[in-house]
Amino acid sequence: MISLLIVDDEKIIRRGLQSVIERQFPDLFKYRFAENGEEALELLRQEPADIMFTDIRMPIMDGIELLDQLQDHPVKPEVVLLSGYNDFVYAQKGIRFAVKDYLVKPVIREELFAVLERLMLDIKKREERADQAGEDASLFAAELVTLHLTQKDVDDAITPNKLKQAGLSWLDAGYTLGLVTQRGGSSQASSTDAASFRNQIAELLQGHMNWMLTRDGKGGTIMIASNPDMFYRLAEQWGLSEYETQLRIAISDSVQGIEQIRWAYSQAKQTMKYGILLPDLDVLDYAGISDRNERYVVPMELIGRILNLLGMGRGDEIKQLLDQILDVRIISSSEIGYLERISQLLNEELFDKLFRIYGFKVFGLLMKYAPVGHIGNFDRFEDYYQSVEQLLDRLDRFIQDRKEQVPTEQNTMQKVLTYLQTHYADNLNMAVVSNHFSLNYSYFSQAFQEFTGESFSNYVRRLRLDKAKELLVHSDLKVYEISDQVGFENVKHFTRIFKDTEGITALEFRSQRRRFETE
Repeated sequence: MISLLIVDDEKIIRRGLQSVIERQFPDLFKYRFAENGEEALELLRQEPADIMFTDIRMPIMDGIELLDQLQDHPVKPEVVLLSGYNDFVYAQKGIRFAVKDYLVKPVIREELFAVLERLMLDIKKREERADQAGEDASLFAAELVTLHLTQKDVDDAITPNKLKQAGLSWLDAGYTLGLVTQRGGSSQASSTDAASFRNQIAELLQGHMNWMLTRDGKGGTIMIASNPDMFYRLAEQWGLSEYETQLRIAISDSVQGIEQIRWAYSQAKQTMKYGILLPDLDVLDYAGISDRNERYVVPMELIGRILNLLGMGRGDEIKQLLDQILDVRIISSSEIGYLERISQLLNEELFDKLFRIYGFKVFGLLMKYAPVGHIGNFDRFEDYYQSVEQLLDRLDRFIQDRKEQVPTEQNTMQKVLTYLQTHYADNLNMAVVSNHFSLNYSYFSQAFQEFTGESFSNYVRRLRLDKAKELLVHSDLKVYEISDQVGFENVKHFTRIFKDTEGITALEFRSQRRRFETE
């Protein structure tokens, strides 16, 4: 609502103006009244007004003196003078006080409404400019902080004047930096989702002083506040709101000056990692994790023993080893790097090695449990442990099944190679051969490469070239005849493949080999 102060020593005029305005503009104005200038000043000290109608002639303090006193007020209302016909000389004095307009008593309704409409339009424009200025300042401040975080050589650009211009002078007095995420949310959310998230936070923080929101250049949301208690208030207010998600906030120690912002950011990032070990805390404080134990040795030998046991049907032993590797008592008291190193070794020394051994046969299974690749994909340590345990169980059964299938696969692949030795000159492709042996196309591709060490197309091409070289040396067939006999689609394709593979042309190869045999 628009705040309207009516100042006149006659009650009938005060109430009369309210009645006329209210009928024309119902529920648009919030009214206050004063009998003289002194009373009006007191009301304005308590709460500013958007518009003030004031009479000129009043006891104790008249309208002109009221205007003079108002010059020292930080927030001034838009002023309309009320005057009689004989007060025009006094009304002229109001010009130097930037009076917006004046109305002659008795006030004519149409003139009153015209003045109000013009003033309301001015107020709207002023508010829009103020909102835009505030938004521009906020954007400038946010971009300044993001720039300082993401670029190394900007220290000289972050001047005190720029900080003041951005409204960030309070950083020099001390602040806390926090990373703010939603539980289970992606760290790589879209820019639209991230902006919406920051808007939701901003709504909950309205009315608080000395805080700001920005981004870290990686899609993350950063909040900076002079009072660290604001992070706890935010988490509490978010929990009471209609949002279905929960917040997780990781905060730094208190620091001073924008030059410390990278250090504070690194602390918050490190603190955020501990969410997997402290899942019930909405706010994680760097002070609470900075002195954790770093002395534990990662059990590499136990990981190697698990690799040796997989596929042997000894699941209980694997489970016991995993309990030792991911001992919750040790992990819960350790620096987070200990768990990160274990996770890295499980990937490199166990899962990656199995992929190198079994190739694409195990790829689908590993992809199904892809989140175990990084502990940051889990909100709780228990969830990470359970996923690793399930993957090891599935891998154990997979390898057992593979051992039973190997003899059959080897026999089938040997039959495929015999078939290719006989039919290499035919119009061969993988679909034709896999159908001939009633094998799934994808399975055939993987099994063939694993058995021969090369792809189907490379194997057939090499086979055909070997046959072509035999004919070049031991027959007088022309090159195009040999190309046709060994199964190449045309002689041009054959000569290009031959030159790329052997480094010389087919005729040069024939000449060279025959010369060697003669010598």
